[in-house]
Amino acid sequence: MRAWKIESFNSPATLSSGTVPVPAAGEVLIRVRACALNFADTLMAAGKYQEMPALPFTPGLECAGEVASSGPSTHGPAPGTRVACYVGHGGLADYACVPAERLIVIPPSMSFEEAAAFPIAYGTSHLALTHKARLQPGETLLVTGAAGGVGLTAVEIGKQLGARVIATARGDEKLKIAAAAGADVLIDSESPDLKQQLKALGGMDVTYEAVGGASFDAALSASRPDGRILAIGFAGGDVPLIKANHLLVKNVSVMGFWWGGYLHFAPHLLMESLKELVGWFEEGRLKPHVSEILPMECFLDGLELLRARKATGKVVIRL
Repeated sequence: MRAWKIESFNSPATLSSGTVPVPAAGEVLIRVRACALNFADTLMAAGKYQEMPALPFTPGLECAGEVASSGPSTHGPAPGTRVACYVGHGGLADYACVPAERLIVIPPSMSFEEAAAFPIAYGTSHLALTHKARLQPGETLLVTGAAGGVGLTAVEIGKQLGARVIATARGDEKLKIAAAAGADVLIDSESPDLKQQLKALGGMDVTYEAVGGASFDAALSASRPDGRILAIGFAGGDVPLIKANHLLVKNVSVMGFWWGGYLHFAPHLLMESLKELVGWFEEGRLKPHVSEILPMECFLDGLELLRARKATGKVVIRL
């Protein structure tokens, strides 16, 4: 089978061939049909992600395909069942062994490309906004990086939860995509008066902050008393330093949120969230935005789209 391999952090990944893996007890072998790329893949390729597999490894955090077989004494979906899964790494290969309890059976109306793009982006936004920030109907939600993979889903889910959604993104093209996802107010993130524009809108109850740097500073400044800021990621490259006295004076809470971490301490919350989201998709309430579908050979090109922040929605590799 084909598989991308990262042999070291100082050289590009290589496309190699190898043998099909054999699932162990508790695992299911899936024939991968699509694998979504994430900003975390760029960090993992550089050895900078918070959870790193041992070298060499196959990248690809989430994928979709068909069940091929199950390991010994493993109760999983029947062979041929269409599934999606968060794998952590290993998705960029023709076959992958995954824990059976992580599989999500996908409906016939969901393409493999949509399914591969589904778990991390939608799962992150749903669990962050409902479980962590407790977003309420009528509240104002600010989404930064609102045209990105997780940002767009935060706009969609924020609207589903009854919030007024303010979206920031770079340039008119990305803002139009955020508007199509349901954003009520659009602001160019490179506006020199970003902080003033956010304050003029009356302040934020919840901020979904995926960019970092000046974007985070503006959001903190514009937060209402008792506001909640979700630290989702730092796609802009700058990790903000937060002065605790500012949080004290404004009565603002900053909450870190790493979706993958829930697999270690509350996997049931993560899986229940994903099942609810698949139901929303079947009801027509969610419309995954896949901006680029690339062949297996173009994985490195896909990573560069993410590094340069040129992608909107999700980039997916089709196998």
